[in-house]
Amino acid sequence: MLIQCSTLISVEKSPLASYSTSFPVISRCSTAGSHRIPAQSEGPAHEVVLAPPAVGNGLLVLLIDMMRSRRTKWSRDRLKSYQRQWLRNAETTILFRALRLEKDAELSSWRQWRQGTHRYLRRLQDVVHVWITALQLWRADIHLIEGMFGTGILSYFSFLRFLVILNLIIFTFMFSFILLPIIIAPHASGNITYNLNDASNCSIYPGSTRRGLVIFHEHITDLLSGGGFLEETYLFYGYYKVDKIHFPRITYSLPLAYLLVTVAYLLFSLIWIVKRSATGFKRSLVQDEDRFQSFCNKIFAGWDFCITNENAGRLKSSSLLYELRTDLEEERIKQKIADRTRKEKCRIYLLRFILNLFVIAVLAGCFYSIYTATIFSQEAQITKVKVNFIVDLILEYLPSIVITLANFITPLLFSVIINYEDYSPAFEIRFTLMRCVFMRLTSIGVLLFSLWSQITKCDEEPCICGYNHLLYSCWETRVGQEMYKLTIFDFIIIVAVTIFVEFPRKLIVKYCDCGLVKWWGQQEFAIPQNVLEIVYGQTICWIGTFYSPLLPAICTIKYFFIFYIKKVSLMKNCRPATRPFRASSSNFFFLGVLLIGLSLAFVPVIVSVAQINSSKACGPFVNYTTSWDVVPTAISQLPSGVQTLLFTVSSEAFAVSFFVVTCLAMFYVIALAGAHKRVINQLREQLAMEGRDKHFLIQKLCQAQKLNAIMSPVVESQRRCSRSSPSYHTSFSNNFPEGLFLAHSPPDTSTHV
Repeated sequence: MLIQCSTLISVEKSPLASYSTSFPVISRCSTAGSHRIPAQSEGPAHEVVLAPPAVGNGLLVLLIDMMRSRRTKWSRDRLKSYQRQWLRNAETTILFRALRLEKDAELSSWRQWRQGTHRYLRRLQDVVHVWITALQLWRADIHLIEGMFGTGILSYFSFLRFLVILNLIIFTFMFSFILLPIIIAPHASGNITYNLNDASNCSIYPGSTRRGLVIFHEHITDLLSGGGFLEETYLFYGYYKVDKIHFPRITYSLPLAYLLVTVAYLLFSLIWIVKRSATGFKRSLVQDEDRFQSFCNKIFAGWDFCITNENAGRLKSSSLLYELRTDLEEERIKQKIADRTRKEKCRIYLLRFILNLFVIAVLAGCFYSIYTATIFSQEAQITKVKVNFIVDLILEYLPSIVITLANFITPLLFSVIINYEDYSPAFEIRFTLMRCVFMRLTSIGVLLFSLWSQITKCDEEPCICGYNHLLYSCWETRVGQEMYKLTIFDFIIIVAVTIFVEFPRKLIVKYCDCGLVKWWGQQEFAIPQNVLEIVYGQTICWIGTFYSPLLPAICTIKYFFIFYIKKVSLMKNCRPATRPFRASSSNFFFLGVLLIGLSLAFVPVIVSVAQINSSKACGPFVNYTTSWDVVPTAISQLPSGVQTLLFTVSSEAFAVSFFVVTCLAMFYVIALAGAHKRVINQLREQLAMEGRDKHFLIQKLCQAQKLNAIMSPVVESQRRCSRSSPSYHTSFSNNFPEGLFLAHSPPDTSTHV
């Protein structure tokens, strides 16, 4: 098929009109052959009016050149060269459209309908995605933060939004399958069967509801501690005494639903976190693979073009400079490590060993303090000896206070100790953060261990009820109250630090000219430390949801307010860190720490469900020895075929077979990853070789041009002629002593296909 194009229309009323030159903004093409392009404007059927999108590139280049060379007078030949380039782009666009029409004509009607439907669904998917993006929570606020402070601090607020949505979904699970059936049962002709006490000592539940005249501050104490009037509400485990709900056509087992929902929200959190962290993990592997690639990325692609604030721009510039210095320092330290003598290695290893022993001693002291404070607080609450409002509140929150002090003091010690261990700067940050993560998350485990040591300890061994029913008649509610107090106290500390520490510090730095104050400076918005705070709170939420079903709703509200508190603090009180953590621009570090917290949350929930006897005085598992016993009871009521299938799936033979298949699949994936890695290395070597080849060819071209300049006295005249020729060219004159011009002949006005 032959396509013939000609330029017909000139530019009118444009900045280029003064040059009295025609430009091809619209091309009318006629076709010769068996296929004809349908007309898209008024006129004869054989003519087509097209405005190819690629035409704008030539116009943009032309306008840029005009702005750069306003003092030079454009020649007619140079404008004609742009006209030919523009025309060639138009012909290419017309050619592709003609080929697509020819291909569509050869397709059957069914395939045309299928392709049209596919394109329509894809456009519909794009529209839906745009609408969903527009409905995102805090979309405008996050864009504002991104524009002022860049993507590093943006990642923290995006992570906070992720936790709000996650807790909202967990609360939806708990509300839909536990609270909602109890609420709608009286309105849906449902008959509720409650767990009845068997009149034994184990089934006595005195509770802590206050009787008679209650002083106002006691309500505040109950609200902050979860005791009193809050203890016998939907907030805690002990209130759910329902065994079964008999609807007209179905019987709903609340104990089974309670256990399955607990497993569901933990698995859902695990799957979602792993899915979100997979992308960041791949990117982290690619970025950490090659140090030279890291240098290139920082130099040529390290700037964040979302920054619009001048101060944020200066901070971003200094942070890039710091990262480059850190990379160079790491290379220097690697060389220093390689050059160490045996005596120096023994000295540094001995010093690290002593410092790590000191760190272990500090952690042991903190854990022992948490254990002692928990035991003392529990004994004070059991004796119920009231002193005054302040003392009672301190005793209630004594474990939370000790944990908060430990989490505040130990990072300061770790940051001082790490300076003497002679690690690389990047490893110093990672190692210090991992110590802080271990301290924060393990403190929760020590608190739970302290509680369980009290719960399972009886004066007369073994315990009659399987737990200390005299002190903890409903031990699940007591654990839920401790998780509730940790959540409330964590929120109070965040608000108090913002109001009473960061805000006064900003005022002092702003209005005081003292040199010490200027050196102190504003509070830095340290992203890793803020992430550890919310990961600590989310771990408490995962653990406490089994004992307090409404705790996810409280955490959702808590993180909702924390978002605005941190936003105001960032805008008014703090400044971005001049030495940001490298993983702050990616969510992989945040999700990795969150995954560690989720792994820790699995342990106490599994121990509570499978090992410790459930309370006989409260909760949905009164009729079962442990919470897990509801699963075998439910399976025994299923048909025999389903029972056989479930027993087969849970048998050792199936487990061994599944393990073998999983290992084979894992070995295959590992082998495939190794093959891909070898291919990637080969491609990198090929790219490096091509770069060396190009450098060699450019050197040869420069040498040849120098030789021609020496041998031929007419080179300058030829060069002036080549510059005034209508062909377009590429110049290397900025990079080499002599310019190289690669001229192309103008394209023909007809193209054969």
